[in-house]
Amino acid sequence: MCKDCGCGLPGEVAIDGVRVGAAGPGHSDDHQHPHDHSHQHPHPPGHDHDHSHDHADPHAHDEHRTLQVEQGILQKNDRLAERNRGYFQAKGLLVLNVLASPGAGKTAFLERTAADLGTRLRLGVIVGDLATENDAVRLRGHGIPAIQITTGSVCHLDAEMVSRAMERLDLNALDVLVIENVGNLVCPAVYDLGESARIVLLSVTEGEDKPLKYPVMFQSAQVVVVNKTDIAAAVGFDRETALRNIRRAAPQAVVFEVSARTGEGMDAWYQYLREHLHARQPGWSQEPGVARA
Repeated sequence: MCKDCGCGLPGEVAIDGVRVGAAGPGHSDDHQHPHDHSHQHPHPPGHDHDHSHDHADPHAHDEHRTLQVEQGILQKNDRLAERNRGYFQAKGLLVLNVLASPGAGKTAFLERTAADLGTRLRLGVIVGDLATENDAVRLRGHGIPAIQITTGSVCHLDAEMVSRAMERLDLNALDVLVIENVGNLVCPAVYDLGESARIVLLSVTEGEDKPLKYPVMFQSAQVVVVNKTDIAAAVGFDRETALRNIRRAAPQAVVFEVSARTGEGMDAWYQYLREHLHARQPGWSQEPGVARA
C-alpha cells in the first residue's frame, strides 16, 4: 500500500496554498508514529534473556507492527469518511470521487460537464494533486468554485483533507461536489472520502487491460467512464476487449463512453447526474436560476 509507493515520506499538505500540517503515513496532525526503539528495560536480579526466541523471520515483528499502523490509519479514515458522508447527506449533496491515472482527462471531463450544464447544475470541486494549483485554476476559469489540495509526496486524498477543504466551500450553494482525486489507481482505492459514488475514468490511450491490472480500483467503482473515444481508432483501441475487461473487473458499474473534447456520449452521463440528484433532492430543478428545495 502507501508504505511501498512513497506515501510514507514526509510531505506538506496545503489547501489553496495554505499549509495544514505535515503529511506522513497517517496524514493527520494527531496521528501516532511507530518508533523503532530498542526497548531496553530493567529486570529483577536473576532474570536473564537466555530463553528461546524464534528468529526464523527477523522482520515478522516489524511487518506485524506496520500492518497494525496501516489498519489504524484506515479505521480512523473510515470514521472521518462516515462523518463527511453524514454531513453531505444532510446537505442533500451528490458527492462524486473522481479517480483515474494521470492524463486520463479528469479535469477536461469536469470542464465539459460544467460548460454543457452551466447554471442548471451547481458544481463545486475539491482538486487533489501532489503540486501546483493548475487544475483548480482551469476549473475556476469556467466559473466553478474549486479548492486545491496539494499533497506533497502523498499519492491520494483522505477524509480529513476533504473535511478541511470543504470548509472553504459554500456547500449550500452546490448541487454536486466533485472530489478530483490525485492521479493514481492504487492507493486512492482504499481511502473512503465520504462520497456518494466513485467515478473511475479510463482513457483509450491507456490500453484495454487497465481494469485487470488495477482490479481494486475498478471493483470499488459505481461508474466507469471510457474517455477520449474520439481518438480510439487512431490509437488502435479495442473497444470490445476493453468493455469485456471492465465487466469482468467491475460488473456492478455503469459504463459511459465519452469524449470530453467533442462532447460525444456526455448526454448519458448528464442523465445519470440528473437521476441521482433527483433521488437526493426531490425538489431539485435543472432550470437555470431555480434554487434547490
